Amino acid sequence: MFRAIKYLGPVGLGATSPQLFRAETIDGESKICVVKLSANRLGSKVLVNELLAAQFGRWLKLCFPAGGMIDISADVLNKSRRLVTAGVQAGRHFGCEYLKGVGYVSKYTLHRAINKEQMAGVMLFDHLFHNPDRTENRKNLLIRKEQAGYKLYAIDNSHLFRRGKWNIEMLRGMTDGITLNRRRSYGVLLKYYLRPKDFYAYTQAIKEISPGELAQFVESIPEEWLPDKVERQALLEFITARCEKVGWVTDRLVDLIPDINRGTDIYQGK
Repeated sequence: MFRAIKYLGPVGLGATSPQLFRAETIDGESKICVVKLSANRLGSKVLVNELLAAQFGRWLKLCFPAGGMIDISADVLNKSRRLVTAGVQAGRHFGCEYLKGVGYVSKYTLHRAINKEQMAGVMLFDHLFHNPDRTENRKNLLIRKEQAGYKLYAIDNSHLFRRGKWNIEMLRGMTDGITLNRRRSYGVLLKYYLRPKDFYAYTQAIKEISPGELAQFVESIPEEWLPDKVERQALLEFITARCEKVGWVTDRLVDLIPDINRGTDIYQGK
């Protein structure tokens, strides 16, 4: 969890109007965070989606920037006329680490990345939880030059479950479906870079998430973000059901890899 220290201004991109804050981690480390406020125009379920993604990202070691709840005090808010005028309330919002020096991924830069295999986990996650926005919005895949080489990062999980404003009926309607995504970078990754074994490692990791741990993911959502207990239960049932389908989702993705690139990989965890 982060604690906001100072408001730095708007990011200027995104339907949720993200803002920049300087913050501290629980260990006292200073970070600049991209923050989605609970009163954003898409609603607080966007924050629910982001928090769930951050939890899955930590479990699966995905290339998501570090994220979690950020506490913004009234003292910090009152120092900004912009935030006071906007009626931002003190309390818990969602923040993730701001990445400096990034560029947008394209077919001309993708080949440079040293962590392309991590994208198998991101693609599996997106297909499990119906996130089409990773390629519909090309700004949600970033690349940055680091000491070890160029590294890919996947950002913005507000459109899990196809959109921020989901409801119980929508979740139930998505439980058994899949929409395969071969647009832009995903198509290039499937055609040239990813192998079945890259997906299978993440498939097994998802299978190892216990029912109790999934329940904890949902229980950790602040009540003010998701006050309806029936919706909370429906969300838990949905993510549980989708995790149980991970082998099937993996098979559908692996089927998109050209035969020449499949090798002799065999998944034994179905």
